[in-house]
Amino acid sequence: MEFAVRPFDADDADWLVSEHATHYPMVEGFDDSFGPLVRGIVDDFLAAHDNTCEAGWIAHRGEQRLGSIFCVRQNETTAKLRLFYVVEVARGTGVAQALLDQCLGFARGAGYAGLTLWTHESHAAAGRIYTRNGLTRTHAVPVHSFGVDLVEETWEIAF
Repeated sequence: MEFAVRPFDADDADWLVSEHATHYPMVEGFDDSFGPLVRGIVDDFLAAHDNTCEAGWIAHRGEQRLGSIFCVRQNETTAKLRLFYVVEVARGTGVAQALLDQCLGFARGAGYAGLTLWTHESHAAAGRIYTRNGLTRTHAVPVHSFGVDLVEETWEIAF
């Protein structure tokens, strides 16, 4: 599949929130609290991100959005990966790897010493790509979130 990666902009916000708010309830049974969480993350990014150390990207094919990823500041030395998502038709095509490459490259270039992320164990494909790219699962804990029982995971990489 041919695609490109471009910077995220405000015109992408509604699409990104809608994709998360639709996909995760349908596939994982999440309740309606997940969409507002994503909306808050996106709105906070749009309102106050620092271009020197935070960025977001959209993978696309023409006008069709295929995925997203964000690199935000957790603290002075650590970046945080957020909102990593690839639409169903683009999975297994290299879109996820391209987005992750963009995020990791940006984090290194911004001078972070490492990167962390939070996800769920049920996102097995994401776990595989994280492992292939040198991230390590450092924490896992059973929780009840978004109306379902999950295992929250923290993944990290040092640069």
